[in-house]
Amino acid sequence: MTRFLLAFVLTATLAGCGFHMRNKLMLPADTAAVQVVSSAPYSELAKLLRRGLQASGAQIADPDSKDKAAQLQVMSERWGDLPIAIDAQGRAQEYSLRYAVIFKFLREDGSELVPQQVIELSRDYVSPPTDATGTTTEREILADELRREMSASIMRRIDSVVRAELDGRVPAKPAAAPVQPPVEPAVQPPAAQGR
Repeated sequence: MTRFLLAFVLTATLAGCGFHMRNKLMLPADTAAVQVVSSAPYSELAKLLRRGLQASGAQIADPDSKDKAAQLQVMSERWGDLPIAIDAQGRAQEYSLRYAVIFKFLREDGSELVPQQVIELSRDYVSPPTDATGTTTEREILADELRREMSASIMRRIDSVVRAELDGRVPAKPAAAPVQPPVEPAVQPPAAQGR
């Protein structure tokens, strides 16, 4: 009985603080297949995104297929190491590993579901200038971790946009505003000079 009561209290506490089990990624109901398009098609991020979409129930379209499919476009991946601490001799000994990705998600008809946006992640690591034996391995481990986190972040962004659209918080497909010709400012005639 005590275990049951403890489980009930724990469940009630978690529900009360806003914790919910993560649901599957939601895609629009009319999405037949998703194609992951990347400037580096065989990159680890593209593979992780394909796996994540497939695990969430989306059908993955063949990259060479000519059939219409929704597209998750990874337009750019950038890596950088920024020195954040130096030693007494002025040599960098601590770095911030930065990873930025630009992406967008297009519907089958080519309209934007998730507009182009940037996600940037970073992790700090120590790299003593005198002993660089473990530095490469540590950096590679951090890079793998950042790729996995980036994939999850992209999936969450797509999911949040789709859920907001389904809840009616954003219009389903924004109508294109008619293009108006620029309005020229009215030219005032010069005031009549003294009469």
